[in-house]
Amino acid sequence: MPRTPRQGRTRRRGSVLAGRTRPRGASRVVGLVVGWLLVLIGLAALVLPGPGLLALVAGLAVLAQQYEWARRWLQPVKRKAFAAAAQGVKSRRNIALSFTGALLLVLLGVLWGVHPPVPSWWPLEERWWLPGGWSVGSGLILSGLLAAAFIVYSIRRFRPQA
Repeated sequence: MPRTPRQGRTRRRGSVLAGRTRPRGASRVVGLVVGWLLVLIGLAALVLPGPGLLALVAGLAVLAQQYEWARRWLQPVKRKAFAAAAQGVKSRRNIALSFTGALLLVLLGVLWGVHPPVPSWWPLEERWWLPGGWSVGSGLILSGLLAAAFIVYSIRRFRPQA
């Protein structure tokens, strides 16, 4: 049976979205902005404090509604993110270290925002002591809180119930 042009567009080779229509208009633009923003945050958080793989998965999930390449990348990145999350809560020691790291991020963010005077042991110029103020501090606090939330999620999802 011959396919109509519309069927050929929505049913791409093994596409997860086969038979669904793609967003149009404002919802498409919002989806693109949110998706790319999450991908950029995820890439940055791979090297900076924060849940990089999980933000990357969220961004790819949003972009997968629009792009075939995002659908192809989503599953392998999601597998790696979930494997890392499962490994992070494999033992009580890992959980304690993860929560300690999240708490340190929050405390460092508060310290950064409060901006205490430069200590006598600081070897660099005064302008290099905690630059950025609350803009940097709030980002660190948010990263710590997100990390704690993802740790709780990982414990509930990947830890066997005792």
